Amino acid sequence: MIPNRPIYLDNQATTPCDPDVVQAMLPFFGAQFANPHSVEHVMGQAAEAAVEAARAEVAALLGADPREIVFTSGATEANNLAIKGAARFARDAGDPRRRILTFVTEHPCVLASVRDLEGEGFEPVVLPVLADGRPDLDKLAAALAEPVLLVSVMAANNETGVLADLPAIAGLVKAAGALLHTDAAQAAGKVPLDVGSVPFDLVSLSAHKLYGPKGVGALYVRRRPRVRLAPLFSGGGQERGFRSGTLPVPLLVGFGRAARLAAASLAEEPPSIAALRDRMLARLRQAIPGLVVNGSLSARLAGNLNLTFPAASAAALMRACPDLCLSTGSACSSAEIAPSHVLTAMGLDAQAAGRSLRVGIGRFTSAADIDTAADLLIAAHAALSHQRTESSCPA
Repeated sequence: MIPNRPIYLDNQATTPCDPDVVQAMLPFFGAQFANPHSVEHVMGQAAEAAVEAARAEVAALLGADPREIVFTSGATEANNLAIKGAARFARDAGDPRRRILTFVTEHPCVLASVRDLEGEGFEPVVLPVLADGRPDLDKLAAALAEPVLLVSVMAANNETGVLADLPAIAGLVKAAGALLHTDAAQAAGKVPLDVGSVPFDLVSLSAHKLYGPKGVGALYVRRRPRVRLAPLFSGGGQERGFRSGTLPVPLLVGFGRAARLAAASLAEEPPSIAALRDRMLARLRQAIPGLVVNGSLSARLAGNLNLTFPAASAAALMRACPDLCLSTGSACSSAEIAPSHVLTAMGLDAQAAGRSLRVGIGRFTSAADIDTAADLLIAAHAALSHQRTESSCPA
């Protein structure tokens, strides 16, 4: 059992490695250290076999063929490879289409990848979302009326946990003849994803979002009909030429074990986590009138709450609750002072965004953790509200 003190409620930023994952990795940091590309000898062959077993486990999580899984350093690299790689290959192959569509609430690495391509002659189009954070499908349909090369949409938002209607989006995109990429870093292992049911062309994954190690991810690249990519960098041609470099065997073994555990628990774990989320929300709503949940509650990851508090800033609440590990949004932009681009895109002003906290509940969160966290937040909000009232009163 992983200790949860201080109480860790930031599982959208990262999840702890499952103990079973750690145990699976350990031998490959020690005696089983060989390079998986040194297939001329028995130790290299054993390392290669471990990598391929992990590839099969990751593929199974998506209902994919193992040959469609390209290992990367994480979802950021996978997103860059998917978007830039698909665009550059199509351009170099003579495809005249230059429009690339995405949504305003995407992860910064997706928005930056699309923006970077503008300097290479592509036309980025960033579409709005609805007030509840879901992609605006009417705007997507209108944008697809002109020729489009690629659409990139995240499966689950990293700040609000809001789920995109991927089957509906895929129907629109495929009818228009465009490629479909989804950043599934937050969704994989938490909601069902099946490339046989939804015709994704490219899917990005991250191990550390599903109780695996940091520093490793994957990109699903459809084989039939074949999706082609230009690699981001040159090297020895590993990973079918898409991603050169020596593979990190311990991390891949951990990724594979994490994927296997996620697939096995997909039916039972999300409902139990959702019950904890609903328990926390009920306690907070009862004690804090005016508390607002940002984003759809029905189309949402089980473990996510994004909350705007009525009378205290998120920063002040976190300072008042040092025993809680929470965040104001994306860990990738936590050094920025600017309000969340996700929340402002959903219509919140800067003040409301500044009073918003992200709560990420996970596999190792207990009911006692939830009750303690709710009590601490309620007490902190009450104290900060009292201070605010006192400071606004005339002397």
